[in-house]
Amino acid sequence: MKNNVSKGFDNDLYLKLQSEKILQRIEKFNNKLYLEFGGKLFDDFHASRVLPGFDPNIKTKLLVKLKDKTEIIFCISANDIEKNKIRADLGLSYDNEMLRIIDNLRELGLYVSSIVITLYKGQSSATKFAQKLQQRGEKVYFHKYIKGYPNDVDTIVSDKGYGENPYIKTTKPLIVVTAPGPSSGKLATCLSQMYHDYKHGIKAGYAKFETFPVWNLPLKHPVNIAYESATADLKDTNQIDPYYFNAYGTLAVNYNRDIEVFPILQNILKKITGIEVYKSPTDMGVNMVASAITDNDIVEESAKKEIVRRYIKAECDYKKGQASFDTIERTKYLMNELNLTTDYIVVVGASKQISKTSGYPCVALQLPNGEIVSGKNKKIVSASGAVVLNGLRTLCGMGDDFDIISDDILMPIVKLRTEYLHSKNSVLTLDDILIALAISSYSNEKAKRAIKKLPELKGCDAHCTYILTNAEEQSLKKLGINITCEPVFLNGHLYEY
Repeated sequence: MKNNVSKGFDNDLYLKLQSEKILQRIEKFNNKLYLEFGGKLFDDFHASRVLPGFDPNIKTKLLVKLKDKTEIIFCISANDIEKNKIRADLGLSYDNEMLRIIDNLRELGLYVSSIVITLYKGQSSATKFAQKLQQRGEKVYFHKYIKGYPNDVDTIVSDKGYGENPYIKTTKPLIVVTAPGPSSGKLATCLSQMYHDYKHGIKAGYAKFETFPVWNLPLKHPVNIAYESATADLKDTNQIDPYYFNAYGTLAVNYNRDIEVFPILQNILKKITGIEVYKSPTDMGVNMVASAITDNDIVEESAKKEIVRRYIKAECDYKKGQASFDTIERTKYLMNELNLTTDYIVVVGASKQISKTSGYPCVALQLPNGEIVSGKNKKIVSASGAVVLNGLRTLCGMGDDFDIISDDILMPIVKLRTEYLHSKNSVLTLDDILIALAISSYSNEKAKRAIKKLPELKGCDAHCTYILTNAEEQSLKKLGINITCEPVFLNGHLYEY
């Protein structure tokens, strides 16, 4: 296997090709394009794991590159606000995640013009959310459910359908329509805007920007299978686009929902514009990912690891009551398609062996040179904190005998937690250890050297022999460590301290 931090993807090339493709599509539609932005604008760590070298914030860099031509509309479903839907990887509700993204985009100088609350039926939480935004000076629009959507095209494309939605006046050639998560009404908002634009004599167009599946990679390429595994709970499946094959005689990959809805979407676009806009769902996309892959072997290996991670994660989520058994079966099936086992990630087997030999729960971490270090859950430091410390010691060429954090710093933290904050948990977390390391670096040269090695942990694989607390898991992920866990609880506690 290749080094786990080797790169197989060229960001600069991708940025160049992707921006050119979008500019071409804008020009095709008379300098007015609604671009449905799928996936994550920030922190697309799935893509960065599957495509080593992929910048998880590349989409925002793309928008910054095109910012003079771009304005952004955010969509959020009233149902998601009402249900307090959570983005699982960050633990943020969709409404708070949207506000976070808007703030970040504006800090980059990007123009977020308006917010659309879709599928609105007077939900009280959505109404209050809109009022809060309006009091802060935001432009908020409500799109109600259209009777007969999406099949009754005659009603949808009429004054009783899209015509009842408020018209958002836009001023830029590129209108990016995005959302904090899937099923937020992005497509309907794009089409509603096109309907109103055409009534105002503006012949706007529509396109779609999603990273996965990659249309011009093989159907069973590990990158595309990794996408299926990531969306196993949604039951998405990749398929050969029959419309693209019939039109051009070549194979292209798309996913089931886009293929299933295409005839309806094609009819809606034709009714709005009076012409056949696209011959296939793949034609709608602007995706240049495949052209920026520089080492297919590295990418395939990384994608296979991600498929294994998704299966392990599904097992843990099921244990925590956050996933169905169907999701486990689906991810297991996808893993079997490529004849993979959990031992494909080396640290999985290594952590189990270390734990069995020592008698302690542990985390095993594979460093960039392939060496494996471990941290055990004992004394006053968590396994996560211990493994990071041991990894930094090893990267610095220091043995276990070198104390990079003294007890004089650690023990007061334990005392503060147990005696003054009345915590029942005296074990220091990874966050505690990193803060203590930072304090130590002021006067301890070894700690200063260790901190400078933290970036080298990015992209490393780690496996824990028990289910980590959400806080510990997030801390490891913030360091860029690809962490997985055995579906076993550390103790019988129902409440996570």
